[in-house]
Amino acid sequence: MSAAATRAGSAVVTAGAQGIGKAISAALIARGLHVVMLDVDRQAGRAAEQELGGATRAVFVRGDAGDASAVRAAIAAARRLGPLRAAVANAGISIPKPLAKLSLREWNRVLGVNLGGGFLLAKHAAPALRRTRGAIVLIASTRALMSEPDWDAYAASKGGVVALTHALAMSLGPEVRVNCVSPGWIATDAWQAPSRRKAPALSKQDHAQHPAGRVGKPEDIAAAVAYLLSDEAGFVTGANLVVDGGMTRKMIYA
Repeated sequence: MSAAATRAGSAVVTAGAQGIGKAISAALIARGLHVVMLDVDRQAGRAAEQELGGATRAVFVRGDAGDASAVRAAIAAARRLGPLRAAVANAGISIPKPLAKLSLREWNRVLGVNLGGGFLLAKHAAPALRRTRGAIVLIASTRALMSEPDWDAYAASKGGVVALTHALAMSLGPEVRVNCVSPGWIATDAWQAPSRRKAPALSKQDHAQHPAGRVGKPEDIAAAVAYLLSDEAGFVTGANLVVDGGMTRKMIYA
């Protein structure tokens, strides 16, 4: 994280104990930050604490990213480890269902975590981040830009994340930069809790259909997040960085 990483400080990563979030946590720890991982999964959280350094390097706080009290608790835990310099809203859920069967309760739940979680993290982290001139990264998705049937709530929530990103960049600038990353197909199997961890089952066709020649890895997203949080991205705010191996730029003909 360049100069930002050489200053003692902390970060919060929601859903930071497994999948893409765990890779992000690992990348930020490697760059010198103390990381608090807010996650609903106790097994994954305890395992991630041990695997990523334990003690004060990687701290697990159990809670839901859509719950304001849990978000505040994670931020408070991070600030006890050092000045808050980074916040990553990574938590996301999906309930893929035909529109006719998708309830309003399910719709609101998806938006509450995926979009509301980013709002809550930004709202409660902003005062501390203003003091350190820190940065926020939200995790969106290429489903904000293209869709498959029955992913209505998820696509809407991620489209909202992209819009929330540029809105927050205006509201919190110039002290706090805000950007988002839109992952494409990322194989997260190897970054899950120990009981669910396995090698990704991917075919040659899975890799070959990507212009980059392979399916994505959580490390790809972690590297993008680390860049956006770094001083090297000091002139980047309000942006959506698509990390998808080129799939959203690919024309497909029947």
